[in-house]
Amino acid sequence: MHFDAFHDALASPALKAIAAHWDDAREDASMPSWEQLQPARIAPHLTIVWAYRYDRANGQFTGRLAGGRVARAFEQNFRGLPLEEAFAPALAGRVKELMSRVVNGPVMGRCAGPLFKHAGRTFHGERICLPLASDGIHGDGVLGASAYHYPDYSPESGPLELIFENEKWYPIRAAGGKSHAPHRSDAPPRALDPA
Repeated sequence: MHFDAFHDALASPALKAIAAHWDDAREDASMPSWEQLQPARIAPHLTIVWAYRYDRANGQFTGRLAGGRVARAFEQNFRGLPLEEAFAPALAGRVKELMSRVVNGPVMGRCAGPLFKHAGRTFHGERICLPLASDGIHGDGVLGASAYHYPDYSPESGPLELIFENEKWYPIRAAGGKSHAPHRSDAPPRALDPA
């Protein structure tokens, strides 16, 4: 399995667009760097995007980005926070395990079905995790996004609990081995993209 299988499995148009930009940004590398991503290309979906830096030397994840909807759901913007300060210990451990698999595989991850529990209700959707690499080879970050419908969420009703079920993992094809077939016919030429 490779990117095409991962992309085809996605149900959410927003997640498809984010994943397609990740694939375009990596060019001939296995993974794109953070700097290669162009927020303008996924602007309509930035509220559901989140990202972490990964320090291979100490195994630490630090928040890099929490889109508006993500920050609201977790009642904080975890940018700049070590993972262990952003979440309760049990949840931080599970999130670290998932993101470690993404950067060290490296693999692309997808979870579909129940994503959250809140105030006695379970909410369904789709979540993706994609590795980032400054050198295109060794994972040093995670780009993620969570697409779900929860119109009446209120932090006052209690904490949001993440659910980790129905995970599927897709290996990354080695550098130079990826398909360059377009995933969206509406993608503008790269030369027209803002820097």
